[in-house]
Amino acid sequence: MRGFFLALQFLTRLPAPAVRDFQAEDLARSAAWFPAVGLLLGALLALIGAAAQPFDPWLAALLTLIAWVWLTGGLHLDGLADTFDALGAAHRDKERFQQVLSDPHVGSFGVIALILQLAAKLVLLGLFFAQGESPFALLLIPAWARLGALWWSQSLPPLKPGLGEHFRWRAGRGLPLLWWLLLLAASVPFAGLWLAPLALLFWQRFLLSKVGGMTGDCLGAGVEVSESLLLLAVVLAMALPL
Repeated sequence: MRGFFLALQFLTRLPAPAVRDFQAEDLARSAAWFPAVGLLLGALLALIGAAAQPFDPWLAALLTLIAWVWLTGGLHLDGLADTFDALGAAHRDKERFQQVLSDPHVGSFGVIALILQLAAKLVLLGLFFAQGESPFALLLIPAWARLGALWWSQSLPPLKPGLGEHFRWRAGRGLPLLWWLLLLAASVPFAGLWLAPLALLFWQRFLLSKVGGMTGDCLGAGVEVSESLLLLAVVLAMALPL
């Protein structure tokens, strides 16, 4: 469970047992456990939503979103802001993209991306809970997004040395493949989640075409984008049953 505990510490604020004799390679190997952390996060969000849904769907949406941000420590939102700051300022100049990405300050493009992302999640969660369906589709959305981060790190070249690069060469491929199969099987009851592989492919192709690779910030941005796309797919599937 060493890898799982490290992934839990890296991706969330949840308490986890201390890992002794930590080495940099341990964090990279823990990437194979990202989807498991996503399942745990999704379970907590589903429970919060289920508890608040009988009172009001928008209250459930607000509490779930607050929990989503708090439990992850805003880690992926930070990557979203940095990535879209760089995309907005780079004008397809890859060198400029990396320069802006390295700037610790948040610019207007990043602020706009954060506002739109939080607004999109709030509205989509409100629509999701208003449908009156079981909230447990939420269980799988964070898991799919974190599997995406693992896959992008392995299928895209790193733009610079960093966490994304370490995940790429240390995570291995056997366990990620198992996660693909498990999540696909678990998504069968939820029509919108059938599109999860397409959402992950979209971000992979987007990064490849816009910047030619990935960084840790790009992975975090992809987690946020994928979660919103999957929420949208589930909401549409509920409104327009397939």
